[in-house]
Amino acid sequence: MPHIDFPLYLVTDRTQTGGRPMVPLLRQAISAGLRAIQLREKDLDAAVLIDLAHDVLNLQRGATGQLLINDRVDVAMTLGNAGVHLRSDSLPVSVTRKLIGPDRLIGVSAHTVDEVGRAEAEGADFVVLGPIYDTPSKRQFGAPLGIRPLEEAATRYRLPVLAIGGITVSRVREVRRAGAFGVAVVSSILGSADVEAATCALMDAVSVPL
Repeated sequence: MPHIDFPLYLVTDRTQTGGRPMVPLLRQAISAGLRAIQLREKDLDAAVLIDLAHDVLNLQRGATGQLLINDRVDVAMTLGNAGVHLRSDSLPVSVTRKLIGPDRLIGVSAHTVDEVGRAEAEGADFVVLGPIYDTPSKRQFGAPLGIRPLEEAATRYRLPVLAIGGITVSRVREVRRAGAFGVAVVSSILGSADVEAATCALMDAVSVPL
C-alpha cells in the first residue's frame, strides 16, 4: 500500500480562483511546500484533462509530489504514476486497484463514518471526510458533519482521514485534535489573494505538534 505523507491536500476547482489561471496558482502552492493535488475539474473532457494533468506533473517534477485524478481511472492510467480519487458512488476501490495496480494512490471521498469503514475494507489508501464545517461548495452534501463523526472515524479505523469542508488555518488544530491525519482544502488556497502565503500558513498549521 502506498504511503501517505501529505497532511495537506489541495482539491482543485478553477471556478474558485477569482478568474485567475489555475496552473500558475498551483506553481505557487507547490513552491510553498504543497505535496498532493487532486485534479477535480469534472467538466473537462479527457483530452483537456490529460493536458492539464501533464502541466501539473511538470510543476511537481523534482518536488516528490502526488497527483490524483478525480474519478477518471482512464485518465490516470495514461499518466505514469498518477493516482485516483473516487467518490463514494464511483467504481469500487477493489476494481480500481486491479486497474491501476498496487503502487498508485487511491483516495475516497466519504460523507459518513460507515463510508470511511467501507473504504478501509476495500483497500483505499486514505479518505477525505466531510463537510466538517459549513462551506458553499459542499452544501449539496447536506448539513456539515461537525467534529464528532471525525472523532468516531479516527477512533474506529486505521485509515488516514483528511478533514474537508470549511477548513481554515484557525480550524486545523481542532480537526487534528479530533484525529484527522490532515486536511483537504479548495478555496482556502485557490481563493486566496496570496496563494503561496496561504499554503505556507496551512502547512505550518498541520505541522504543529499536538
